Amino acid sequence: MSEQIISADHEHLNALAAQVTDPEIPVLTIADLGILRGTEQLDDGTVQVTITPTYSGCPAMDVITQDLYQVFAAAGYPKVDVKLVLSPAWSTDWMSEEGKRKLDQYGIAPPTGTGHRGRVTLGMSVKCPRCHSLNTRELSRFGSTACKALYSCNDCLEPFDYFKVLS
Repeated sequence: MSEQIISADHEHLNALAAQVTDPEIPVLTIADLGILRGTEQLDDGTVQVTITPTYSGCPAMDVITQDLYQVFAAAGYPKVDVKLVLSPAWSTDWMSEEGKRKLDQYGIAPPTGTGHRGRVTLGMSVKCPRCHSLNTRELSRFGSTACKALYSCNDCLEPFDYFKVLS
C-alpha cells in the first residue's frame, strides 16, 4: 500500500513547527526564539524544517528536532527532514517581540538593544524582571545556559537570568 502525501501550504507548515517549544525555556516557541528559519514541502512529501541553534553545540537542538518529528507525525506528515543551519549565525535580533515579552513574564530579562557584529559595545543596565529596577549587576557571564548571564537586583535582591544580546 502506498503512502498518501498530504499537501500543505507554507503557512500551515510554519504553524505546525511553531508549536514546538524550547526545552530550556518552555514558555518560548522556536518561532518566538527566532530559531525557526522556515519550512517547505518537497516533491516527495517530505517536510523540510530549517532551524538555527542559538549557538553551535546547543544541547536543546536534539530535543527540538525530536519534538518537530513528533508534531509533524501527529499532523499526518511522517517524512520530516530537520536541517540545522549555522550560517548566518543566530542573533537575538531574530527573537520576536512576543518572545521577549514572554521571557520577561517568565522571570528572565529579555535581551536589550540589537546585535553588535563587529562593533564595540558599552555595558548597559539590565532591568530586573521582578521589580523593574535598573539597579542590577552581573554575577556571572554565564547563567543556567550559555546564552544567558546571571544577574542580581540590588533593590529587591533577587537573582535572575538575562538573555544575552548575541549576534
